[in-house]
Order: sequence, then C-alpha cells, then structure tokens
Amino acid sequence: MADQTAPVFQIQRVYLKDLSLEQPNSPGILLEQKQPNVDIQLAVAATTVAEGLYEVTITGTVHTKVEDKTLFLVEAKQAGIFEVRNIPEEQLGAVVGVACPQIVYPYLRGNIADVINRAGFPPVHMAEINFQAMYDQQQAQANAQQAPATTQ
Repeated sequence: MADQTAPVFQIQRVYLKDLSLEQPNSPGILLEQKQPNVDIQLAVAATTVAEGLYEVTITGTVHTKVEDKTLFLVEAKQAGIFEVRNIPEEQLGAVVGVACPQIVYPYLRGNIADVINRAGFPPVHMAEINFQAMYDQQQAQANAQQAPATTQ
C-alpha cells in the first residue's frame, strides 16, 4: 500500500518531435561578409497524455539574418513524456514546468547546434536556461491577469 502513495517521477521517453531548417536566400547570402544577427526564441508547453503522464515540449527557434535577409531559420521541438504521480497538487506545476524542461532542454540545444553545423554554419550555442525563473515569471503573469478580474 505504501508503494502506491509514494511519489513517482520517471522519464518515459525523450524525443525530437519536429525539426526544420530553411535557407531561403542561399547561395547568394552565403557570400555576404557582414556579421549576422541571431535571434533565439524559446517556448515551453505541457499537455496531459493520460492520467499521470505528461508530454513536455520545448520549441526553440533560431533566426539568423544578414541585414533584412534570412541566412537560416531553424525550428525544433524537443519533447519528453514523464510519469508524475502522487505529487501534491501545489508542487505538480513546478515539476512539470521546471524539472521536466530541465531534462529536455539539453537535447534541444544539441539538436539545434547539430543541424546548424550540418547546414554548413558554425553552431549556435544556446545558453543555459533558468526554468525556475521562467516558471515563476509565468506564474506571476498569470496571477496578475487574474487579479483585476477578481477585484471588479
């Protein structure tokens, strides 16, 4: 009986869900000698797959431009399926919103760097992310949006 109430956190699978690379202005733009501008965007999403199973997806977009022309655009979605059971409700959000992305993110970083390198460019090394700070910020924004509705 005690085993049925013990907290469970297990990685079921980590996988590359989607990956795309575009070089719309090649080969001409490859001859440019100007320094490119790199824009990196991240998004984290979680969905319930079944009771106690969650899919956590991190989408990373790297858009590199020379002036107003795209040098390359990479978008990757790295996902993981996690079994999370018997975790108190007030802690579940942090487990799914912090612990799971911390596990998935290194795979995303590696896949994006690899595809950029295979496309013939120096790899873009994405920085470490503080998912706790990101989660706290999202929670603060959600609370701020709910606060005006309750004071009316």
